[in-house]
Amino acid sequence: MRVIEIPASLDYRNIERLHARIEVGDTGPVLFDARRLRWIDPNGMLGLLGAGKVAGQGGKRPRISLPTNVEVAGYLERMGFSRAAAGIFQQQQRRVRRRPAHASDVLLEITPITTNSDVHEVVDMVQARAGAILSNTLRYPPAAVVQFSVILSEVCQNIVEHAEGPGWVAAQSYNWTRRLGRHVAVIAVSDLGRGFRASLADEHSDRFGDRWGDVTALEAAFLLGLTRFPDIGRGQGIQQIRKQVARWNGLLSIRSGTARIADTPDWSRNPPVQEGLRYFPGAQINIILPERSGD
Repeated sequence: MRVIEIPASLDYRNIERLHARIEVGDTGPVLFDARRLRWIDPNGMLGLLGAGKVAGQGGKRPRISLPTNVEVAGYLERMGFSRAAAGIFQQQQRRVRRRPAHASDVLLEITPITTNSDVHEVVDMVQARAGAILSNTLRYPPAAVVQFSVILSEVCQNIVEHAEGPGWVAAQSYNWTRRLGRHVAVIAVSDLGRGFRASLADEHSDRFGDRWGDVTALEAAFLLGLTRFPDIGRGQGIQQIRKQVARWNGLLSIRSGTARIADTPDWSRNPPVQEGLRYFPGAQINIILPERSGD
């Protein structure tokens, strides 16, 4: 059995450590050992689900050993990880007793996205919580709730329109006192579908010739606003997300295939472009919205 040890911390900063250990098409038994996990964010949770799905494509569902830390195990349960993982992993621990979530705690539990109706349900579900968190915790103006809903709708819609496969979304607010000195909201969206390169290939690969690849496809969508549609004006979701996240001094990154591209604010150390990463199917989107400072 091949054992994949999950690091003690698994979030957007080190998710590549997980991607680097995944063998697409692995046919042997696999164990994800998360017993030492002490910290995980929505990106880490969706990364684990995606990695488990990929590891099981060879025909055998992988096993997972959940964290021994009671708080982390309880947090995963509160975010709906066990429910989402039920059809992906053979779980080796009994489910942790679910504790009631605080009203200002979880923005959105892990939620599967497969259809347009799922997107509408997610937006409806999160609006009440988003209002409290954006206004009271992040100190955004009342109009931000609508803008946040648009962002959430667009990133989820990306799964339905581009991935042509199922995906997940999750969001959480945190107090980053040590890291940033402010509260933040973290939104993660992940799918195992076609990815940007395949989604845009029919319409745009010829113009880029030999340069066409994962990083070029991300640059085409992210920087140039190109979409899979031939007519101008359709599918401008990413551009709208970029503008709004930038207004809030947030971070937006998209990983697809072997590359990642990002809008990085001054508080982030993420490089704007990474290529030559370990191949991972689909696309993974990370958005971090910080609390407003000053005024």
